[in-house]
Amino acid sequence: MVRFPPALRRATLRRPPPCACDFRVTTSKRERQHAILELIGTREIGSQEELRQLLHKQGWDVTQSTLSRDLRDLRVARVPSPEGARYVVGEAAADDGSRAPLAAILPQLFLSLDGVGPMLVLKTVIGGAQPVASAIDSEASADILGTIAGDDTILMICRSEQARERVARRLSTLARRAR
Repeated sequence: MVRFPPALRRATLRRPPPCACDFRVTTSKRERQHAILELIGTREIGSQEELRQLLHKQGWDVTQSTLSRDLRDLRVARVPSPEGARYVVGEAAADDGSRAPLAAILPQLFLSLDGVGPMLVLKTVIGGAQPVASAIDSEASADILGTIAGDDTILMICRSEQARERVARRLSTLARRAR
């Protein structure tokens, strides 16, 4: 049996002091995300750091990585505006936390569309590819085998050239609706 010196035994038995901070550490993800949606809906917020500071003022201590995951889960996109880039969320996401429908976000984020063979490439504003690809995937179109999204580019693989043409027509129509 190994014997530790008394000072070492006492050190290992001590518990750390309770946190003296006044942040809502144990609150749920849903409540935090609701606070994010409320801030984005009432103010023009241009950066994650600005949003993080506003949340901090309301008592939410969030890291950049947690905030980034929340924005992705909420399908929030950063879009250009006359005053600079700002965060926006689709109507459906603001109402019930679900994914924003393609028709609600595509007109705001769409830049161009081009294709060859069974493949389509959709260009969006910077930061717009992930929410658009997610909305495309959630529609579960039989014409689309899958999507790959970067920051501002989406690659869609369609079942055939005819399927690509149908998808391209639909996406072009949706993109023009609010323009």
